[in-house]
Amino acid sequence: MQIDKNIRPFIVDEEELIINALQKISDNQSNIVFSVSENGYLKGVVTDGDFRRWLLSQSSINLRKPISEVHNINFKFAYINDKPDIIEKLFKKNILFIPLVDHQNRIVAIARKKSQALKIGNYIIGNGHPVFIIAEIGNNHNGDMKIAKQLVDEAIAAGANCVKFQMRDLSTLYRNEGNANDKSEDLGSQYTLDLLSRFQLSVNEMFHIFDYSKEKLIEPLCTPWDIASFKKLETYKMQAYKVASADITNHDLLNELINTKKTLICSTGMSTEEEIKKLISLIKPSGTPYALLHCNSTYPAPFKDINLSYMNKLKKMGNCPVGYSGHERGIAIAIAAASMGAKIIEKHFTLDRNMEGNDHKVSLLPDEFKQMVQSIREVEMALGEGQTRYISQGEMMNRETLGKSLVINCSLPKGNIISEEMIDVKSPGQGLVPYRKNELIGKKALRDFKPGDFFYISDIENKQIKPRKYQFNRPWGIPIRYHDLSTLLPLSNPDIIEFHFSYKDISIDVDRFFLNKTYGLSFTVHSPELFSGDHILDLCTPDFEYRQQSIKELQKVINLTRKLNNYFPDTQMPKIIVNVGGSSQNGFISQNKKKEMIDLLSNSLSKLDANEVELIPQTMPPFPWHFGGQRFHNLFVDPDEIKSFCDANSYRICFDISHSYLACNHFQWSFKQFIEKVGGITAHLHISDSRGIDGEGLQVGEGEIDFPALSEWLSRYAPGVSFIPEIWQGHKNNGEGFWIALNYLEKWFKG
Repeated sequence: MQIDKNIRPFIVDEEELIINALQKISDNQSNIVFSVSENGYLKGVVTDGDFRRWLLSQSSINLRKPISEVHNINFKFAYINDKPDIIEKLFKKNILFIPLVDHQNRIVAIARKKSQALKIGNYIIGNGHPVFIIAEIGNNHNGDMKIAKQLVDEAIAAGANCVKFQMRDLSTLYRNEGNANDKSEDLGSQYTLDLLSRFQLSVNEMFHIFDYSKEKLIEPLCTPWDIASFKKLETYKMQAYKVASADITNHDLLNELINTKKTLICSTGMSTEEEIKKLISLIKPSGTPYALLHCNSTYPAPFKDINLSYMNKLKKMGNCPVGYSGHERGIAIAIAAASMGAKIIEKHFTLDRNMEGNDHKVSLLPDEFKQMVQSIREVEMALGEGQTRYISQGEMMNRETLGKSLVINCSLPKGNIISEEMIDVKSPGQGLVPYRKNELIGKKALRDFKPGDFFYISDIENKQIKPRKYQFNRPWGIPIRYHDLSTLLPLSNPDIIEFHFSYKDISIDVDRFFLNKTYGLSFTVHSPELFSGDHILDLCTPDFEYRQQSIKELQKVINLTRKLNNYFPDTQMPKIIVNVGGSSQNGFISQNKKKEMIDLLSNSLSKLDANEVELIPQTMPPFPWHFGGQRFHNLFVDPDEIKSFCDANSYRICFDISHSYLACNHFQWSFKQFIEKVGGITAHLHISDSRGIDGEGLQVGEGEIDFPALSEWLSRYAPGVSFIPEIWQGHKNNGEGFWIALNYLEKWFKG
């Protein structure tokens, strides 16, 4: 059990709208909120389950009702002063949170059943969350505020989540009241006292550097080496505490720290296993959240003495997150610790290893720390969950291209029997997988086949999705290729169609294709990303020749779009959706380079003859798939940067819901706030589901997006904007994926 006094992420006013409470449930990542009255009195609890039960009981869904209509008033609670064993008894299999109230029934804290995740500032530490990386500055500022600030800046640039300092009250910490000139002290103590007396920051300077860190958006922590220092840090309202290895046996200080109920990160260097067990038995009954760091307190620590595997035993003993605090040379051990499950990594940090002071010698320089952070991030991404093997989006793309499918080798009218000799195994892998061949044999054909047609899952499951006429509260359409006009268009009632061009489509003579036939609906165009000669469109690359070629290719698309407008006279100003470029191969680029890219993009766009069309750049995911491989995307990802560019250059966007949801997942942005920021500059929508940080273009309902909430937010911030369901491979089997998506979306976007 752990007790959390930071209750703000879990509290909603009982009059708050249901949709806003759902956002809070999503944001706190705990699937629960507590509703309170205006004066803070506990009124009810709302979990995902409570919301689903309410949803099923409604004949019509209105998410703008107060949360009091949903909250469950039958809940378990305890008093803040109850003993831990009394609170523990209230937990059940399905009850993981207990609200703790004062004797006026105002909620003041929350008890959690498990202490497998900690919270420090905006960071959650535990399984399923990124490694929390601490740059241990300690006293490496050598008492100089300028150096201290520079260390904070460099730690941020290196990717650290936290900067940690140390505070000592020498007059109470040392038996000789911190007298650096005491000749009776041992040599080691004399050396340490001499450094500390010269290189400590004052209390006010420490508080100033904490403030500076917060202003720079990095979490500051501090290790109090004595009770006097702890009390000073409490006046600052430090959010959590780091306990030095030297104080594992100092139960007086530990009890003071434990009583705050704030998260404790405890290093276990120079301690026996029995002393570590005593530490755990001291903290655990209190409900104070804590983590244990494996550590060898020698400077530098020999590799043979590190015993990294002991982290596994620490985790079992403490039943808490574990990490590693390293004093060895280099970065390899810290990276290995992350691969073994360390959720916190702490390494000493300096600007110059030749500066005076023992810690400098075992500290990492900024470039080394940055390399360590990058390697840890790569390792944690590669580790995954280890539970189920699934096909990644990039693998799926390659499987479609390189894999095999079942195809028919003859004509077969609907109702006739499919026999084995009719079935061949051919590339590409866009249809039914070959091992399901026996399930086809002997079945009646559910549709007419011609030679070369793929078999699909619907051919063996007797479940054909039929297109129909749809009703939406905004213009809608489907993505098509030229050859789909005669097959897909008559099946439903779209307001618009969106041509998805390949580079070969651009060379088609549209006058010969359309033969003067006109259509009474609007159209948009999705520009190709890939052009002849493996040229991927990029309007912001610093390579001048490549950029000029991109401008030339996009101009062809613009010219073609103007021609197409002759056959769709209802279209006032056809929109062209463009991925303008801005990806990188090995990592995200710096802000300075991003600004250069934006300037190049503005210049490229100014070179285009775009009269009578509207170019709308597409919002992008952080990790786009480019023909089976993954890259890093830098432009049209951040909502503030998108809005700034569009406002400055008079552009609107194609808001790709799936792409931007992935960006919000990766950068931990609020999806609602993203929509609020870009809704007003949205000209067109691409809608599909998504999962994680790179699972894009999924079928609606197969990912993580909350579509009822999405409908509400789009109605508020982007009313009347047209959309298409951009489902990956949705065109297969006569547009089956599009019709499935539209059936779902009509529930929430119905007119």
